[in-house]
Amino acid sequence: MTIRKDAEVIGLVSLAHGSSHFFHLILAPLFPWLKTEFGLSYAELGFLMTVFFIVSTIMQAAAGFWVDHSGPLKVLFFGVATLAISALILATSNGYIGLLTGACIAGLGNGVFHPADYTLLNRRVSPERVPHAYSMHGVSGALGWAASPAVLVMVTTATNWRQALLVAAAMAAAVLTLLYVRRHVLQGSAEERLHEAQAKKSTSPFSISFLKLPTVWLCWGFFLLSALALSGVQSFAPTAMQLLYDLPLALTTTAYSTYMLASAGGMVVGGFVATRSKFPDRIIAISFITASLICVAISLVIVSGSTMLTLFTVMGFCVGVAGPSRDLMIRAATPKESSGRVFGVVYSGLDSGLAIGPLLFGLLMDWDLAPAVFILIATFLLLALLTAYRVGENNRLVHLKNTSLDA
Repeated sequence: MTIRKDAEVIGLVSLAHGSSHFFHLILAPLFPWLKTEFGLSYAELGFLMTVFFIVSTIMQAAAGFWVDHSGPLKVLFFGVATLAISALILATSNGYIGLLTGACIAGLGNGVFHPADYTLLNRRVSPERVPHAYSMHGVSGALGWAASPAVLVMVTTATNWRQALLVAAAMAAAVLTLLYVRRHVLQGSAEERLHEAQAKKSTSPFSISFLKLPTVWLCWGFFLLSALALSGVQSFAPTAMQLLYDLPLALTTTAYSTYMLASAGGMVVGGFVATRSKFPDRIIAISFITASLICVAISLVIVSGSTMLTLFTVMGFCVGVAGPSRDLMIRAATPKESSGRVFGVVYSGLDSGLAIGPLLFGLLMDWDLAPAVFILIATFLLLALLTAYRVGENNRLVHLKNTSLDA
């Protein structure tokens, strides 16, 4: 019975998480149509994504306190409902102000998912299955990223961009309905709710003492740096590959979807690896070093075009393998009573990186430095690895201290 309950909790939370990643790309695939419809510049279109992630960054840090105060389920409902509303606003927009408004509201909804999701998984899933829960949570995000362009472009081609956004709104509404119908699964037992209520009384949900922990900021830095690397993959890696290897842009563009699907597969494998490893930072090290070496090889154009595309897929797999170990590393550094707040602050680094990264990589492309795109991705991965090592080292020291105190 516990296995079935765990599976349903993981499935519901992962479905919600996939919807948030679907909405990360709610506008980008529609840029060609929006540009024509409203006569917008590329800078104006790019600013829509910047606004989305800036609002999401601020909301993500604040949502952690909301989760610890009101519980994760209410916050999760708010997030999914807000995504649906944002798609409706975008679908009925008659100008740039309407698009900006929709992007702001989408960012507001997106910001609540990580603190709410991880708090639910930590509270409702059996400890021995938490690595697999983190794995499926990451897989759902990767699939959401992969599905969004395919669905939106397909519907737009068949009808128009407004209909595509209405489909996105309907999908979010369907997810919200399912979560509400099965809410008792996510609420937990009466005993669990009582225990959580008692724990909340012993500490203020608005306390910011956790911000004094160096590991919190190291984790934040890890997400900032790894998101900067991801933003390079998402934004300009396909164009850079096309220029370096003289391949059709359509072919290199599909490489991103292949990368994300491989990343999803890597996360599944990573869940099993994480359950057998006592040192999550070492799994991250192997994965990120391999991915960095692939980036360098691509930048030097020392392989053929077909080999390059294969290596890029392998890179996605390696980054995916690191996902569950990354989340376990952060979980080990998180005080139980501050779960929502810590995950909210730490994951705000992710949105910060996704907001800043495209600007940096865009400059490299404007300066005709396509090889530097992959060098910079590799640099960010290696810098992220250094922060992961510091977090892992600190976690081991804390564990040894607690063990000696218990003895």
